[in-house]
Amino acid sequence: MKTKMSSNKMCAILGNLENDENLGTLTKKRPIATLPFDCKYRLVDFPLSSIANAHINEVLMLFDEKDRRSLMDHIQSGKEWNLDALQNHFFFYFYSNEHQAESFGLEYYGNLLDYLQKSKSQYTVVLGSKMLCNIDLRILLRNHKGQGRDITAVFKKVDSSQTGPHDRIFAINEPNGLNLIDAEHASPNADGKYNLCMDIYILETERLVTIIQQAEKQKKAEILPQLLKNILGDLQVNLYEYTGYLSNMNSISAFYQANMDMLNTTKQNALLYSNQKIYTKVKNEVPTYYSESSDVKNSQFATGCLIEGQVTDSIISRKVVIYNDAVVKNSILMPGCRILPGAVVEYAILDKNVIVDANTAIKGTAENPLVIEKNAGIRENVGGGSE
Repeated sequence: MKTKMSSNKMCAILGNLENDENLGTLTKKRPIATLPFDCKYRLVDFPLSSIANAHINEVLMLFDEKDRRSLMDHIQSGKEWNLDALQNHFFFYFYSNEHQAESFGLEYYGNLLDYLQKSKSQYTVVLGSKMLCNIDLRILLRNHKGQGRDITAVFKKVDSSQTGPHDRIFAINEPNGLNLIDAEHASPNADGKYNLCMDIYILETERLVTIIQQAEKQKKAEILPQLLKNILGDLQVNLYEYTGYLSNMNSISAFYQANMDMLNTTKQNALLYSNQKIYTKVKNEVPTYYSESSDVKNSQFATGCLIEGQVTDSIISRKVVIYNDAVVKNSILMPGCRILPGAVVEYAILDKNVIVDANTAIKGTAENPLVIEKNAGIRENVGGGSE
């Protein structure tokens, strides 16, 4: 018996497909989804904002069990994304990421089917947090409906620097039709670009239900985005080209560069100040204080900071203190960091609550920024500062 789906209504599944092994200690105790970005945001804010801006009121968030604490702390009631409105419903499902376990498919797919059938939505959009973008899901839905294909997959033309070993590339206009190829084996287009699969898909809910039911019968153990990628060859695929700002968070250098991009007005406006607003968890704190001794150039600051030293070309998150005679250049400082007098931080990413002792230097390079783990105390020079 088929569940009647509401005409044109769209539900969303926000999943955690992302491989985070190349982000080192940045994702040691948090998923990519809650990785801090540009002073006050988390990466999950961007897909959640796209969902909110498309007025989607049914959302299922699928994440690994180890991600529970970080995600629940950030999203809480979901009010920033209007998920707590009376007509809206959002659900968490945290699963054990043991894909070979016989019980995985039964439990995982069972929860998906239960959600989809109860949503009564005609269409479903599937997306993740690794591809930093601001996509209009309403336009995506119109494009999908106009093309009349089984599924629409989103891609963007990128340079090879934005692809990684775990990414997939769309090869278009080959003799055998559309192919999805591992990035390391893909060839560029005539223009030298690669058609990067952004792991954003939209399809009719009834078709998705059928796909999941078949996977359940075959006792597959694949999370949803991976399942969809693996069966694209069996479907009529419509490709939708995204042309806005994109950063593929597949490495430490990619994360660093995306934050530095926000110091470029054009790129910042393209991501944060387009027709679609980006929402995040609101924190009511005092403004940042700049003392007379401070010297600030081309940098961004969140609330609650105390700045006495020199800050140039840097991203500074909440409640950071940079003391007199300290220097911070080309760096990302996450909440709660303390840079004591005379310390120097250049080309570095300091995770939460790092304390850099007085007259100590941390120096990386633009190509290889140094990452300092959460809660670390730096008492001797690191990187170029040790020379």
